[in-house]
Amino acid sequence: MASFWPYDSLPRARQAHGSKGHHISFISTPRNIDRLPKLPPNWASLIDLVKLPLPHMEKNNLPEDAEATIDVPYNKVPYLKKAYDALQDSMARFLQDSHPDWLLFDFVPYWLPSIARKLNIPNVFFSIYTAASLSFIGSKAHLGERKNPEDFAVPPSWVPFPTTVTLRFFEVMKIFQDSLSSDKSDVTDLFRFGEVLDGCDIVALRSSMEFEPEWLRVLEDLHQKPVLPIGQLPTVVYDNGDETDTWVWMKDWLDKQVKGSVVYVAFGSEAKPNQEELTEIALGDSVAKSLRLVMVEEEGKIYRDKAKELKGLFGDRTSQDRYLDSFLDYLISHLKKICT
Repeated sequence: MASFWPYDSLPRARQAHGSKGHHISFISTPRNIDRLPKLPPNWASLIDLVKLPLPHMEKNNLPEDAEATIDVPYNKVPYLKKAYDALQDSMARFLQDSHPDWLLFDFVPYWLPSIARKLNIPNVFFSIYTAASLSFIGSKAHLGERKNPEDFAVPPSWVPFPTTVTLRFFEVMKIFQDSLSSDKSDVTDLFRFGEVLDGCDIVALRSSMEFEPEWLRVLEDLHQKPVLPIGQLPTVVYDNGDETDTWVWMKDWLDKQVKGSVVYVAFGSEAKPNQEELTEIALGDSVAKSLRLVMVEEEGKIYRDKAKELKGLFGDRTSQDRYLDSFLDYLISHLKKICT
């Protein structure tokens, strides 16, 4: 269940930051640890991979060996989160024994801030979501304001400027079907977000001031605590020599195609389209229409211009590394202040 973004990004930041004795323990369940890519040799001394077995639960409705959202269909994810919550005791024991300088976590373990507080461990909610997304969720105090699905299809009342950031109704009905019902996981995703945002010491997220400055300010105003953008965390290019047969076949096929003739449509490993959606994708009408709009038609010029504008931001690895360095500097300089 753990987010794997910090896995390759924070060790790289520590390298860029200089050799100052920093050490990282990356904690997850055994199968998740085993499926991670190999550590580059120069990172081996910087990171420990800690395996905490996922407790067995009666009637958990999970497939055998399911330990991550990629292992289960969408409707089984709440059961996985419920099983994940059973890691509280083993996490508490690990933290008590190791007593790290800082603890970073994602939104699922809503119980971690209270454990960290009892053990006097400063902690960070690390979010792969943008500031706009987290601001749309609101603070813990706002959780009770939206009672119906329709309430999520309009801009939040706490955003002080005009915005189109909202969910469409069909998205609400799909995304929040389980989040607004706690039958399978005891608590909702909104509750998890509310608890970690309320209980953490710092919010760190994949963003930058150049990308969404107004949303970062909204998020800080909502929670009255430091909100630190740490850049986009671009993937580190490292060739470990592992090439699957599938990838070799894909590269061979791509090499035979005419330049500019292939469109790559990525849904991500977490996206599991149902049959109706797969049919729509196969027909390709909406994809073709969107491509014509963005790449050819005059109406899409605003998107082309914006893409060129953001290319420099997202493609500037030096700037991205600078955000990570600043984040590490902040953690070091504020460690004693938060603990006292």
